[in-house]
Amino acid sequence: MNKYELALVVNAKIEDDAREAVLQAAKDLIARFGGVVTDVDDQGKKKLAYEIQKMTEGFYYFIHFDAEATVPNEIEQRVRIMDNVLRYLCVRVDEQ
Repeated sequence: MNKYELALVVNAKIEDDAREAVLQAAKDLIARFGGVVTDVDDQGKKKLAYEIQKMTEGFYYFIHFDAEATVPNEIEQRVRIMDNVLRYLCVRVDEQ
């Protein structure tokens, strides 16, 4: 299994429970495709570098997980169409 990191920028204008639901949906996707979530790093609300969908702030989450090589592609396909996700990026983390 490889180590990956999924970065999510979530809409800052939604309620706390809706934001938690987005985070839980992302974790459920990882588990659905056989990945194991090892850590969730909540960076909180931050100013965006540029305006996205007329928003200047977003909540940043970094989800670390272990999975097979095909899993990140499956996750990205589904995160791409999730409501309230402004940006996402899934990268492989080098083992050190």
